[in-house]
Amino acid sequence: MTDQLSSQQLDAIEDVLVSGIQDFLSQTGFSQCHLGLSGGLDSALVAYLAVRAVGKENVACFILPTRFTSQRSLDDAVECANNLGCRYEMISIEPLFTCFLETLEPVFEGRPFDTAEENLQSRIRGTLLMAFANKFHSMLLSTGNKSELTMGYCTLYGDMNGGLAPIGNLFKTEVFALCRRINEKTNIIPESILTKPPSAELRPHQTDQDSLPPYDVLDAVLEQYFSRCHLREENMPEKIAKALGLETELTDKIVQTVTAMEFKRRQAPPVVL
Repeated sequence: MTDQLSSQQLDAIEDVLVSGIQDFLSQTGFSQCHLGLSGGLDSALVAYLAVRAVGKENVACFILPTRFTSQRSLDDAVECANNLGCRYEMISIEPLFTCFLETLEPVFEGRPFDTAEENLQSRIRGTLLMAFANKFHSMLLSTGNKSELTMGYCTLYGDMNGGLAPIGNLFKTEVFALCRRINEKTNIIPESILTKPPSAELRPHQTDQDSLPPYDVLDAVLEQYFSRCHLREENMPEKIAKALGLETELTDKIVQTVTAMEFKRRQAPPVVL
């Protein structure tokens, strides 16, 4: 569990991630990389690791807001980029989002706003980030973590775009722990990013916990699942629930979701760890 990771272990994880980025870019012939910087924890961590790996002069961050992006997130993203000393560009994707909505209006007529419109925003961002990758021979780093990817809380051809997912094998609770450890040494990640509720900001007042269990609960279940799945145990959700003192209904839903989201994971970028 992440609350059992020592400072030395977290430092070792950080060093492995940095080395992994360096090795991957070297092997694939890239000297620079870029990412979408949302003002959230995952992208802040990836930006920090990228700067450590290849230097601030070789990292570009893109802040790509829509109507749902809070001012707090914009401020946090800018502060993070400034703290890191790397280049950042702020490009509103609202005109493109509006154009997509207007184009699809005859087809979507009468249907409520849902994940279709939410994912459009992510896919617009992914397209712009890949355009930069092609134009400037820059490696796009995906910023998703293992908790999100395992549960399918990510968008194909959107935030899953990229050549490498540096933190794709870190649970969200591990991301929090690593960022807190980094700030003990550098204080480089804005404190606001560490304390605000995680959100994709694809609809009004959205938080991750609208769709996912609290991360400490989710990650505990996922950790149990991955330690058991190779054993092909019967009644696994019941056994996980008993081990953690949770309701079987919750663990069963999580396990079912993990199984159903396999098609997404098969299309995800490679991870470091």
